[in-house]
Amino acid sequence: MPLATIVHLDADAFFVSVELALKPELRGKKVAVGGRTRGIISSASYEARAAGVYTPMPTQRALRVCPDLILLPHDGDYGSVSRRMFDLCEDLTPLVQRNSIDEGYLDLGPCAFKTAAAVEETVRGLQQRIWDELQIPVSMGVATNRLVAQIASKLRKPRGFVVVLPGDEASFLSPLDIKEMPGIGPKSQERLRAGGIHTFGDVVTRDETSLAALAGSGWRELRERCAGIDERPVKTERGEAKSYSHQRTFAANIGSREEIGLIAKSLIDDLMAKVRADGKRVRTLTILVRYPDFTQESAGRSLPEASDLETAFYPLIETLLDKAWRDSRPLRLVSVRLSNVEDGPTQMDIFAAKDEKRRRLAGVMDRLNAAGEGPGLMRAHQLNQRAENDRRRERERRNTRS
Repeated sequence: MPLATIVHLDADAFFVSVELALKPELRGKKVAVGGRTRGIISSASYEARAAGVYTPMPTQRALRVCPDLILLPHDGDYGSVSRRMFDLCEDLTPLVQRNSIDEGYLDLGPCAFKTAAAVEETVRGLQQRIWDELQIPVSMGVATNRLVAQIASKLRKPRGFVVVLPGDEASFLSPLDIKEMPGIGPKSQERLRAGGIHTFGDVVTRDETSLAALAGSGWRELRERCAGIDERPVKTERGEAKSYSHQRTFAANIGSREEIGLIAKSLIDDLMAKVRADGKRVRTLTILVRYPDFTQESAGRSLPEASDLETAFYPLIETLLDKAWRDSRPLRLVSVRLSNVEDGPTQMDIFAAKDEKRRRLAGVMDRLNAAGEGPGLMRAHQLNQRAENDRRRERERRNTRS
């Protein structure tokens, strides 16, 4: 019988864990990451969860539920930590599927292990190495397929480690509550429970007619999954992006056109690094603004030729803000989206030499910033934005004292 060599890795409270790696004195306390004035909780420590804080709970409600909650802003370099975590996985096997910033799969088949004990020892070693090098706790599930490994990894968090041996998939899943099945939302759960289905085992033993009436056309797939059958391979290639988007919600409304323009530039900078990393170009920039009453407007414009350079899109910002931001009301949020994605740079016109110099310089900045060493390199407008942020925080402190 083949070994269980599919691993699901799930970082525990990832955003909080990244912050606690920088602030270890807060370990064991009720900590969450989110915006203080508005927004939601994006990650909460297990101590905070025990006090009733969850994601995505509105921040103000979380502070009422847990008055002694330590609320941290999004300061960590989450993308860099995620890349380093998965790089450690790729030191072990080339078959790593990065599902999201904090979750993915490994296929240890290429490692040619001889025994289940060897697999377990190796995966435990990876779990410990991620902690030793990054101070990020992760939970691991080991099984013969992705579905069972994913369910196993989430059963004993934090720092869980569950192995499901070949042939034990159905018996492992049978007593679990149906809510543990990925993809079954609250409404589906309610419908199944109303029909007497509470566990995975209930699905497997239910007659076809009754199950079809409750689960619809997907009843066969549901039965297979509840029996632990999943033939999906671990995929190392990532799907190509159809667009790139980034937004920023402000702690206090912003009415300065200059500051909003600087923020839009900064968001474009962040996205363009990803565009270059993917070997792509983009042609269309769309800017969206949202007011305090949650109404919003947007405007977009395309370049004659797709580009992978920030400077190609900077001149569009003022025009798009004029179209989208038609009055002087302060804004709650600004978002930028880059779309019409094409393959990498091919410009061969008279401006190619200048563009190539800019591209090389941008590439150097991307690599240095991705390395996460030091404060990072910034453009002039990013320094201006930082100075403006400092001035605004100082005004807020003075207003608070007065």
